[in-house]
Amino acid sequence: MSTGGPDLFVICKSCGSEVSPYITECPYCGHRVRKRAPKLDREGRVAEKRRRRPPTPSLPRLRRGEIPGIRAEARPYATIALVLAGLAGCLVWRAAVVAGVHTIQLWMQAGTHLWWRLLVAPFTYINTGYAFATLLAIGLYGWLIERRHGPVAALLLFGLGAVGGAAVVAATHSHHVAFGGNGGALALLCAWAIPDLLAVRGRQEIDGDLLGTAVIGVVVALMPLVAAEGNWIPAGVGALAGIVLGLPLARMQLR
Repeated sequence: MSTGGPDLFVICKSCGSEVSPYITECPYCGHRVRKRAPKLDREGRVAEKRRRRPPTPSLPRLRRGEIPGIRAEARPYATIALVLAGLAGCLVWRAAVVAGVHTIQLWMQAGTHLWWRLLVAPFTYINTGYAFATLLAIGLYGWLIERRHGPVAALLLFGLGAVGGAAVVAATHSHHVAFGGNGGALALLCAWAIPDLLAVRGRQEIDGDLLGTAVIGVVVALMPLVAAEGNWIPAGVGALAGIVLGLPLARMQLR
């Protein structure tokens, strides 16, 4: 009767003698009983072989055109470029490369307006906290927009919110400063939230965190209170641009 434990002896196939299961050669005829002696634990019992865990199943990255109607996964290069440009602008200012606010200040004068200031201002940060909050929002919602609609939509929203907001400041308030990409951040945030807001209105379940989005939006919108270089006008222009472009983008997503 077998007790489920290791055998007390094994039979040598050469001479038929009963030998210990813990040896590799028969002591009577020298025939090799087994290739390797079994491993013993601390209590002298035969150690069981450890079973390897099967590898966790994982799906490869979705390739372009693999599933019709679903966008292939890709790195958010446009968002990465926007965040790196903002970090570079903050470091350049901290390194005192730029002489002062008036070097790239936005103002309108007859015949002396420099268009490049509109492109430089959204990536220039004097206040580190302002840069952190704004670039965090740009990185998060730019990545979400780029994953949903592609890099062109992310760049267009940021351009309308940040550069467009700076242009409005330059056209309406000739001596006001408007640094940072708060307008672009709010444009990306509002455009991303539109589909979830429409779903909530239709009493449907959503996967996004609208409460966290609202908190981030309020923090970015109120940055001009703590950062002198911030401006309310780009924030308003960015939010408006995000809503206006977010509606058609949401309808395109539903089709």
